[in-house]
Amino acid sequence: MMKTRFRKGMLVVFGSLFAGSGWAWNEAGGEKEAALELTPDLENGMEVYEVCSACHLPEGWGLEDGTFPQLAGQHRSVMIKQLADIRALNRDNPTMYPFALPEAIGDEQALADVTEYIRKLPMNPGWGKGPWGPDTPEFANGEKIYEENCVKCHGPDGRGDAEKYYPRINGQHYKYMMRQFEWIRDGKRRNANPDMVKQIKSFSDQQMKEVINYVSWHPVPPEELAPSAEWRNPDFD
Repeated sequence: MMKTRFRKGMLVVFGSLFAGSGWAWNEAGGEKEAALELTPDLENGMEVYEVCSACHLPEGWGLEDGTFPQLAGQHRSVMIKQLADIRALNRDNPTMYPFALPEAIGDEQALADVTEYIRKLPMNPGWGKGPWGPDTPEFANGEKIYEENCVKCHGPDGRGDAEKYYPRINGQHYKYMMRQFEWIRDGKRRNANPDMVKQIKSFSDQQMKEVINYVSWHPVPPEELAPSAEWRNPDFD
């Protein structure tokens, strides 16, 4: 049986978290669009990000082992949508859920502020890449799979599309992308774009590894990267 409790007037759901509840992938209106229409306050965004930095690191780089994604440089629209989905119980993320609640980080203005702060952070020049380099057959296979299935939405350089809420995937950790891809393919990430679910549902594990490996080797423009992997966010000195 699903267990529930009230926390500061909000219904917190444990267990299946509305599995199969019929949420639309990208409904109009709501907290997401309210946040996107607000003017970000970077100073407040930095203060809100202190809550996030414990897991995603002050630099926004996440962890190479895939536990936490790199957020630095990600599209604001994508981050706002994911935060709003987690807060609305439309994306199952029990680890992040308590830290994403309004009582933890604030209302729509906080979402606008913190995502703009994160977007401006320089990306990790040493993100986690897959095991097969450009001179391997697995890399070539991944490139072919990407061109046939992924380039329409994520673009030839993996930058995604902010207006359509397609995430930037160049510079993202291989192991994080592997986990998310598998969850989307297998129906474990309920807020995934249904077009992507349909596109990848027949992928084998090897095809999945090869295409994510290829993505993980996509270059990031030098001007968007930190000067070195030793760079530390001066806002948190």
